[in-house]
Amino acid sequence: MSAMQNRLFSPPFWMVVPLLLVMAVGFNLPLFLMLGKSVFSDEGPTLSSYATLIEASVYMKVLGNTLKIAVLTTFFCVLLGYPLAYWLRKLSPRWQLIALAAIVIPFWISILVRTYAWIVILGNAGILNRALIGMGWIDTSISLLYNELGVVIGTINVLLPFLVLPLFASMTKIDDQLLSAAETLGASASAIFWRIFFPLSIPALAAGSILVFILSLGFYITPAILGGGRVPMIANMLDLLINQMPDWELASSISVVLLLLTLILFAFYLKFTKEQRHT
Repeated sequence: MSAMQNRLFSPPFWMVVPLLLVMAVGFNLPLFLMLGKSVFSDEGPTLSSYATLIEASVYMKVLGNTLKIAVLTTFFCVLLGYPLAYWLRKLSPRWQLIALAAIVIPFWISILVRTYAWIVILGNAGILNRALIGMGWIDTSISLLYNELGVVIGTINVLLPFLVLPLFASMTKIDDQLLSAAETLGASASAIFWRIFFPLSIPALAAGSILVFILSLGFYITPAILGGGRVPMIANMLDLLINQMPDWELASSISVVLLLLTLILFAFYLKFTKEQRHT
């Protein structure tokens, strides 16, 4: 009996078979059905849904708006997350544990609850506007909700830990002796950071940024609530096409485009994580 046959008939293989079936039915089958819906209609094979997607400017506008919000979210997550991860690395183990707990605890709270909390903070009569008016900085309320600004703020709040936690884990693996050696050779603190520490953290930063960007593309709850239906994104448009119109072929075509874009980004994510493991 060959080695391949031995593996196929071994007990560990058959123990994994039920899990493989669940994954095939629960994950792969819906993807193939979605792909089939995008290229087949009642009349037979067709690419009309893709033609509609390209010709109708409204769909391309929504796609562009989604990409813009994803880019803004990723940019500000990097802007806030990198200094936060670097600061965490400088803390003592005890304070690191406390700070990490403060970052992880929001995961225990429903995204829906956290999103509605931003309405209390950012609303026209919310905490932030009342505080600014009370300090005399503004005369009337600033519109922070039901626009792209509110969506970006809420999305950053949810996705920031997805960048901070892996970035911090990568930063802790950078050898302090390497930094100390550079210091003994006369390098300044800024030179040590920009010429040694930052380049070593780039793979983790890039991988975390791509992860945040991918998650931003398919975000639904936060844009739906904080956008108030005025900030069109792909996930919200898919809900409209499936539940209200319905147009399954067009929705499937949009999903396929989003899936291909996500797979491309995921390939880059794997590349950067591979580089990170080898550093």
